[in-house]
Amino acid sequence: MPGTSFFQKEKLFSAKWFKSYLLIAVGTFLVAVGYVLFISPNKIVPGGIYGIAIMLHHLLGTPIGLTALAFNIPLTLIGIKLLGPKFGAKTVVAFVLTSIYVDALSYFYGSAPLVPGETLVSCIFGGLFIGIGVAFTFKAKATSGGSDVIAMILQKYTRLPLGQLMMMVDSAIVLLSYVAFGDWRIPLFSWITIFVLGRVIDTAMHGFSYDKTLFIISEKHEQIRDSIIGDLKRGGTFLHGEGMYKHDAKQIIFTVVNPRELYMLEEYVHRIDPEAFIAVLDAYEILGKGFKSLSEKVKD
Repeated sequence: MPGTSFFQKEKLFSAKWFKSYLLIAVGTFLVAVGYVLFISPNKIVPGGIYGIAIMLHHLLGTPIGLTALAFNIPLTLIGIKLLGPKFGAKTVVAFVLTSIYVDALSYFYGSAPLVPGETLVSCIFGGLFIGIGVAFTFKAKATSGGSDVIAMILQKYTRLPLGQLMMMVDSAIVLLSYVAFGDWRIPLFSWITIFVLGRVIDTAMHGFSYDKTLFIISEKHEQIRDSIIGDLKRGGTFLHGEGMYKHDAKQIIFTVVNPRELYMLEEYVHRIDPEAFIAVLDAYEILGKGFKSLSEKVKD
């Protein structure tokens, strides 16, 4: 319907509303565990506002959560002014809860690392806890504020891709840790944490997928089609293409199979047309008939 927002607000106190805020509560707690037990005690600076807060904590003794909150509030207000109301109540709840959890855990647990003398282990498990927590927050359609807001503001004026800008902002904060502490091990360990964190977020958001995407070009496309449908019980799509040299019409088969089916299909194609061209790509995520449904994905 014209004028209707694509993102609908959840009904207050509905099951979906409770689920969203439960995800935020659990996710932000896991993030806090990652920072307090693994990241901060080892002076690891994994980018973002909490990277700055951790540096200031070790240099000036300021509380990490309160410092992050002091950055997040004005950043969010600036973001709303420049970008419009993209940051809803759930994002505010997320960054406030994270700050409370971080300082509360620091107060009750202390500042010692959970695994003393094992910085690499702390990098990995800190990234694991923070990554899972951030993924839970994303699933609730919220963010933790911070450097992504800075990146969105920069994007408005530079038109560079958001992902690239977020990487640039976080990398600048990581490099700043060398200036602050004068130790190259800190930014190097911090980049390990950022890598683990990113991989965990992707896996938690989309799951593991070993499926393969295939593009097959062959003059005997109908026979290959029959094998895909009849032998593998899979579907696919014909894409109409054109050869670059002779400008002749091409039929391109697009299909998705699992690794076992890939081996079988390559055998079938070789028997039908040894001169066929096949491109095999890793499928990051497959939604639709024969795989996980889009409805299930949206409801997760």
